[in-house]
Amino acid sequence: MSQDSYAASTRRRRPHAVALLVDEGSNPFEMSCAIEVFGARRRPQLGFEPYRAWIASPAGSVPMRDGLFSLTGAEDIASLDRADTIIVPNRPDVDSSSRPSVIEAIRRAHRRGARLIGLCTGAYTLAEAGLLTGRRAAVHWLLTEDFSRRHPDVRVEPDVLFVDDDDILTSAGSSAALDLALHVVRKDWGAEIANHVSRRLVFSTFRDGGQTQFVERPLPEATTVPLAATLR
Repeated sequence: MSQDSYAASTRRRRPHAVALLVDEGSNPFEMSCAIEVFGARRRPQLGFEPYRAWIASPAGSVPMRDGLFSLTGAEDIASLDRADTIIVPNRPDVDSSSRPSVIEAIRRAHRRGARLIGLCTGAYTLAEAGLLTGRRAAVHWLLTEDFSRRHPDVRVEPDVLFVDDDDILTSAGSSAALDLALHVVRKDWGAEIANHVSRRLVFSTFRDGGQTQFVERPLPEATTVPLAATLR
């Protein structure tokens, strides 16, 4: 199907509602990834708006990671009740517990059938809410052992980019948030729309969730042999 015909066939479909839930200590990078993919306004090339996104928080002012800045002007946490998909808070300080209001909002959303997404340490939030018990999940490779120790009832997939476990999806750290977000677009709207979004972001079109987070590539020891530069 051509891009024009696809846009015409979907123009009357309502946008998928995505809420980005943030809490104290959230990492702005993963938040920005979600906003770039789901928060972009109508594009002439698409002819329709696939997502309607907003930010929600449990407080009027929420300090972000390391206190670099505070987020204000977000919608109330009650707005999650109208979201089809909720991106749960990630927090590099995994030793801090989530607010009870955040945990309850996530549980309530799951009970009504909303799709939940945890980016990087967002898996900790989902596990804290008791929603990953007996399920598969991904987390940053540096945190795999810690996460498994804290949540032995979760089947951690070590070293993968992301895990799609039906209504709950989780990704590894940093740029893997974009991989998972594009995977979600592909599920919702098809490969053609996902490819358009990835081109706009100047990002790899598709990396499978099972792909390794990184590959060790040791360099040879420095030497005076002329061939060393070529080998390197």
